[in-house]
Amino acid sequence: MIKLNGVTKSFGDNHILTGVDLALDEGDSLVLIGGSGSGKSLLLKCMIGLVEPDAGSVEIDGHDARRMSGRDRKAFETRFGMLFQYGGLFDSLPVWENIAFRLLQDSAWDPKRAREAADDRLAMVGLEAEVGDLYPAELSGGMQKRVGLARAIATDPEVLFLDEPTAGLDPIMCNIIYEMIQKNVNELGATSFVITSDMTGALKISNRMAVLHEGRIVWDGPTADVEASGNADVDQFIHAASGRSA
Repeated sequence: MIKLNGVTKSFGDNHILTGVDLALDEGDSLVLIGGSGSGKSLLLKCMIGLVEPDAGSVEIDGHDARRMSGRDRKAFETRFGMLFQYGGLFDSLPVWENIAFRLLQDSAWDPKRAREAADDRLAMVGLEAEVGDLYPAELSGGMQKRVGLARAIATDPEVLFLDEPTAGLDPIMCNIIYEMIQKNVNELGATSFVITSDMTGALKISNRMAVLHEGRIVWDGPTADVEASGNADVDQFIHAASGRSA
């Protein structure tokens, strides 16, 4: 569905992505792991078109993203849902309008129908419909993450992009969020691409894992094989992330 070939991105003398090759195939539950500041979120932004790479290519369904028409780009965007690392909720909008934001941009959706859809998505992430009348500032960190997930699945997307979905949450809430991700990906039949530094969670929600180190993908394969990767950098990361000695 999405293929990165030799993607690079620098900011001045800071070379963050130095030649990334990675493919997201239909049906993947792919988790990207790597150290803090390794460029995971930047890589995701290159994938979805928020940042243009300095070199290399991003292909969407076999077509170079840079050569896609505005119509084709918009058609792709309607196929994915996104959960941002820090929630990305609009402070001035009530929760239900945050969830239904994309629906409300479509003239085919009136506010009543959009509110009903928002309430349905709230239920899917374990929240009551009354939460829809609150504002983001009135929510706990865990509730904000759930609302962000509800917004990501509001349009029944084919692809879910989730950037650090459990960052800053306690272990109990992390487990709840990961269970909800698994449940919703299964119910939607969606392909998922998740960025996380939480090795425990990564093992739970993925069937494939890729490791970003020093600007490149140094390992990519089935999650079940990651602990026997044979790559020293990968071994060091997964043992440190899981709190075990190598």
